[in-house]
Amino acid sequence: MRRMCGAAGFAGGGDSARALSDLLDLLGPAAHRPLEAGPPSQSFVCDDHSPVEFSLAFSAGSPVSLRLLVEPGCSATTLEENGRLGRQALETLAVRRGLSTEPVRRVEDLLFPPVMDGRFALWCAMDLRRDLPAGVKVYVNPQAHGREGAPRVAEEALERFGFGGAWPAFRERAVPRGPDRDEILFFALDLGNWHTPRVKVYVAHHDITAAQAHTMSRLLPGEPAERVGEFCRLVAGDPGHFAHRPLVSCLSYTERNRTHPSGYTVHVPVRDHAPDDEVARDRATAVLRRYGMDPGAVDSAWAAMTSRHPRDGVGLIAYVSLVQSTWQPPRVNVYFSPEAYAVRPPHTTNRVQEGRVR
Repeated sequence: MRRMCGAAGFAGGGDSARALSDLLDLLGPAAHRPLEAGPPSQSFVCDDHSPVEFSLAFSAGSPVSLRLLVEPGCSATTLEENGRLGRQALETLAVRRGLSTEPVRRVEDLLFPPVMDGRFALWCAMDLRRDLPAGVKVYVNPQAHGREGAPRVAEEALERFGFGGAWPAFRERAVPRGPDRDEILFFALDLGNWHTPRVKVYVAHHDITAAQAHTMSRLLPGEPAERVGEFCRLVAGDPGHFAHRPLVSCLSYTERNRTHPSGYTVHVPVRDHAPDDEVARDRATAVLRRYGMDPGAVDSAWAAMTSRHPRDGVGLIAYVSLVQSTWQPPRVNVYFSPEAYAVRPPHTTNRVQEGRVR
């Protein structure tokens, strides 16, 4: 965390030091667990079950922002306990940061049933920004009542925040193939210090082409949708389709428009479409240059995260995403796994296809 703050250009002290304390508090007992003991649970945050993920957010002409994503209840043995620990940690953070958790309480009965299903209960993210208090985000599980019930849960959750009118278009464009192929993964809420708070719904699109992703992105009108197909091909090396790990869409809703999304993000799992992290890093930096952004922080972040050579594994750079909205310029996010418990070996087959075997 300290090294990543340095990579993002944050000076020591201030809110970055406060965020380190918040991270340790959010992890709770897991913060003191020796790495050699293995992951505290089968966390869904990272491939090796690390309960923390870092990311850098790039925007042309603006400083880099650092984000961290944490599973506060990662030491729990059941999803129900995971949810309880997560909400307790969130309440503690909210008191310390002066935030209201009312948005979470508004959907508590819907998303934290007595018996939970799914792969997680609650995640918490912090967005560290220069000269601004950290922004806090909460991710909860619309599959808490089962995968088939996720559309009903997402529709009800949107209704409770005043976006019920957005559901018909969402259902038609974002999840047209049903819950097995267009899987509603996360429901997310901004808490506290945000200029325009959002309600977000994430969808994993299994076995999809870049052209189909472009069609789904048309929920956001105009030029932003036109960029999606190109972005997916650049990051993934122009695959025919995404047949392994799915593409993930995020549709964000704000008071600017109660029936249509104000933002659309596509997350590309670069680690499944690159032979190693050297290729993943090169693609991330190429995309950043394509959008007029300085990619220097990617190499700084790599050095902050690990001492290994990028060719010696794949997955430390996990996703690259394109964030677009109706009122802001595009942003590119690059996601980093700590590899706390394992390093995935390179994809030999993909290396041959890339012509990188020496």
